[in-house]
Amino acid sequence: MSGNYDVRFEMIGDVPVIYISGDMTSDADSAVVKIFREIKAKAGVAKVIFNFSETNYINSAGLATLINVIQEMEKVEGRVVFAGLTTHFQKVMDIVGITEFVKISDTNEGAVAMLED
Repeated sequence: MSGNYDVRFEMIGDVPVIYISGDMTSDADSAVVKIFREIKAKAGVAKVIFNFSETNYINSAGLATLINVIQEMEKVEGRVVFAGLTTHFQKVMDIVGITEFVKISDTNEGAVAMLED
């Protein structure tokens, strides 16, 4: 873990799941973007899940990073699903309007099912 965060991913079938552990702040920005670009280059990804079940904190810089990824996915008609949001984080996403652009699931499995619709 670098600083107060760790970013990693795993594949569930052909769907990458990005996990952000700890704090999602400007410190994590470059790691999130690096992982996202790596996944995109290898898989030509058109769908991605962000799992927040291990995330402790998200600030405005972290939200900006997520918005940038969502916008990049929209350019290629990609889809993003957030999984594992706490009630508090879901409210934050609602307030800033992110939930207008992504679907929300409690679990990775539910998120994968949403992407297969």
